[in-house]
Amino acid sequence: MAKKPTVTKKDLNPVDIMAVLAKDGKSIQEDTLAYLQMEPASKLKDMMMDYPLRGGKHLRSVLALESCKAFGGNPDDMKKISVALEVFQHWILIHDDIEDYSEERRGKPALHQIHGMPLANNVGDALHVKMWQLLLENRELVGDEVAFKIMNEIANMTLRCTRGQSMDLEWVHEKRWDISEEDYYTMCKGKTCGYTFISPFRLGAIISKVDEKKLEPFNQIGDDIGLAFQIEDDVLNLIGEEGKYGKEIAGDLYEGKRTLMLIHLMKSCTPDEKKKVLSIMNKEREDKKQDEIEVILSLMKKYGSIGYAKEKALFFAKKARKDFDREYSFIKDSDAKKFIEGLFDFVINRDM
Repeated sequence: MAKKPTVTKKDLNPVDIMAVLAKDGKSIQEDTLAYLQMEPASKLKDMMMDYPLRGGKHLRSVLALESCKAFGGNPDDMKKISVALEVFQHWILIHDDIEDYSEERRGKPALHQIHGMPLANNVGDALHVKMWQLLLENRELVGDEVAFKIMNEIANMTLRCTRGQSMDLEWVHEKRWDISEEDYYTMCKGKTCGYTFISPFRLGAIISKVDEKKLEPFNQIGDDIGLAFQIEDDVLNLIGEEGKYGKEIAGDLYEGKRTLMLIHLMKSCTPDEKKKVLSIMNKEREDKKQDEIEVILSLMKKYGSIGYAKEKALFFAKKARKDFDREYSFIKDSDAKKFIEGLFDFVINRDM
């Protein structure tokens, strides 16, 4: 078995990331379901409960909680924020699945595949409103000033995410292939990095009343670890185990996604091979055949595109860890800090 890459040799007693995600995530999951259960009985409520009941990693909400602990804040003040991040994740995924015409989510048919696009879209809208409702209620727990700082952070996070998503969708809709690696990184920084790492880290710090200047370095750190995370996610979409990954394997190719592997392949292959790849990728999802997808996968193997992507993910993860160690050495050692440090290895070694 190949040895897994690591970003540092420093951690002699690393935290079990999956164990922390399971432990913290269980209580956050319970709080999320309890919050949604307060809705009046209806078909809408049943559909709103669907994605939350499917589980998940709870990475973003747990990171926010552990950030609060690492900075010495009160974890009880994070309860509504953690649930709000979970609800955010669910509504944004419902909309993402519709926009990408996705087949699966967490090992089951995507919500719009079950109920149709109009109903699924409305469920996403309802969960979006529930998120803001919860954040308004948070004023009672943390006070107006902090509550509005939290709401501003989440508003900025949401807008950043939709800007990145728009880039991703525009490329597919306009059949654009003049996409550079830097374009891909810019898209990922918008779509993934902000809501997966930067804002969760900042939310825990805001609750802990950390000075804004101390948080500024994490914007770059969060971009780098987020890029590593997204590149690895794209790799898993091609070579992961569907039972663990929770989404359709090679779904990105069916959906026409411009991933780092595909960008590398287009730069590396012959003109005839590029023409063949484009003829396949420009087809509508339903017109692509399995053997055509296999052609692209075999070309990626031929030109080392997946290996190239994994090397880039390792590069960004190492850079992020080095910068974190330098900028956040003032945080006292604790299990919470070890969890954050452990994420830099986790993002490039996960299988889900």
